[in-house]
Amino acid sequence: MGINRDLALGECQPEMELAFSLDEYQQRLKRIRARMADEDIDVLWLMSPESLYYVSGYKCIWYQAQSPKRWPATSGIAIHKDHDDFILFDTPSEAIMCRFVTCAKDIRAFPIEGRRDGISFIVNEMKAKGWMSSGRIGMELHSYRPNPVISQRFRDAFEGAGMSVTDGSDIVRDMRWVKSDAEIACMEKAAVITDIGFQAAKDTIRPGVTELDVYGAMIDAMSKAGGENAGLTLPVNSGQKANCGHSMPSRRVIQAGEQVNVDISGVYERYHCNAGRAFHVGEPAKDVMDYHRLSAGVFDVIKEILRPNLPVAELINTTRAYYDEIGIWSDAGWVGGYELGLAFPPDWLGGYVYEMTDTDTDKILEPGTVVNFESQFFSPRMSGITYYIDTLMFKAGKAYQPLKTPLELVVLEE
Repeated sequence: MGINRDLALGECQPEMELAFSLDEYQQRLKRIRARMADEDIDVLWLMSPESLYYVSGYKCIWYQAQSPKRWPATSGIAIHKDHDDFILFDTPSEAIMCRFVTCAKDIRAFPIEGRRDGISFIVNEMKAKGWMSSGRIGMELHSYRPNPVISQRFRDAFEGAGMSVTDGSDIVRDMRWVKSDAEIACMEKAAVITDIGFQAAKDTIRPGVTELDVYGAMIDAMSKAGGENAGLTLPVNSGQKANCGHSMPSRRVIQAGEQVNVDISGVYERYHCNAGRAFHVGEPAKDVMDYHRLSAGVFDVIKEILRPNLPVAELINTTRAYYDEIGIWSDAGWVGGYELGLAFPPDWLGGYVYEMTDTDTDKILEPGTVVNFESQFFSPRMSGITYYIDTLMFKAGKAYQPLKTPLELVVLEE
């Protein structure tokens, strides 16, 4: 036995880093269990980073997503519809971390021997607790974690213990759609951090700097403001690359006369607030500037209808009518939006997306929901996409756009 190791694993207790109150987590668990009961799911097995965080506060830098086969991703959370507490299973390597980043009362670390692969341990522990003999168990079959091979091993183990497996992917995803006041407060702080990132980009973009220089300045400024790493690498696309939406920042040197598109999600306690803006190094051609004004003008239209409980169909039909009226729809890149909020690499999208073809959807943007709206059109002279993205936030008394950075093509000195 290792004296130092056993002391640390048994006694080390860093200061707690929970983002929310214990009551917040208890209310989330209560809603999840109610949904499980409605769907006749006895046990819910969660492994996606977003779900682990939402239920317990769990966050780390490594989820074994692309690890060697000898280190399979097997940590997770088990919830029973009839029990007030969940069980958090993890490797001994994360036992200390689980104590200060989660609200879990029942933390069970895999045995030191065979510490990486916990499937048998997990099943045996749930059997001993009476959670695993018959009934239905929900798995997050639409999550990238675990990979298909490990997912099948879990399915085989659960079925071998007498459980029938069903897809439980939407349970936590749906719970996350409507945010609490505490979650909205995090997103409002994320909006401030996003604006700081745009100011850093504006201060840095000039001829002779690289896209990575701009990226680094944004990250530095947002980190100093308390921002965290985003679920996606933040794009900085210049020149001909400004016609792409998802190209990574590179060593490419920005030149005079070029457009530079920047997409930022500021992050606070893993909650994202997303926006995109376009910059131009030097005065653009008049037709380019006019085209950008038309694309960004959709947000003036949105402000006229923005309110709590806004039907998504109204948002789509109103904005599409605007694009048709000004005559740019045929140049559309992508226009629409998606749910924002809690996110972990490799994504910052939530579970809901709307596109301009969803003209008859009955989805409502109720208080507590947050989405973005993207107005991306290919502008003249292959100068770049009109990169206008903004967050729409819906609260009980108002709906608004929390970002302060103007929605316009920002002209910078050459």
